[in-house]
Amino acid sequence: MTQTDTTPCAASGVTRVLLPDDAATMALGRALAPLLRAGDAVLLRGDLGAGKTTLARALLRCLCDDPAMEVPSPSYTLVQTYDAPGEGGQEMEVSHFDLWRLDGPGALAELGWDDACEGIVLVEWPERLGELTPPGARYVDLEVRADGGRDAFLRGWGAQAEAVARSVEGDTKQAGEQA
Repeated sequence: MTQTDTTPCAASGVTRVLLPDDAATMALGRALAPLLRAGDAVLLRGDLGAGKTTLARALLRCLCDDPAMEVPSPSYTLVQTYDAPGEGGQEMEVSHFDLWRLDGPGALAELGWDDACEGIVLVEWPERLGELTPPGARYVDLEVRADGGRDAFLRGWGAQAEAVARSVEGDTKQAGEQA
């Protein structure tokens, strides 16, 4: 079961969500997707294997309203771009960046960073953005626990973070009851 633990982090504007498995990580991605609008940046931080790409895939599939959509990791291409339905029937571009192999922010111009920021950007390894880190970015920090589960720390999501945590908890509880 996913557990929400906001008590120790509440004063710092951080919401902690305990994610017992990949299904809970995907539920978190689906819960975050409806909160995003053009101009938003979601920065995904965590070690290799922490679940950044798993979360990004679920979020992208939800944003694009296509649960079966192929979402390759952008590890080698550095960026993958998707068209998602936006407000008022307008399409919105969503760009998924993986900056693991990037030397620094200088190479981002060649990847279309400025144009991508007009839509929604998801960034794995955002530490490489340097001074290009968008102000007002929303963070999801993922940490793997000893039991194989994950802790997700949401920062920059405001009051929406607690609602997301409750939604993920409900999704995970319902999935456990159906199993």
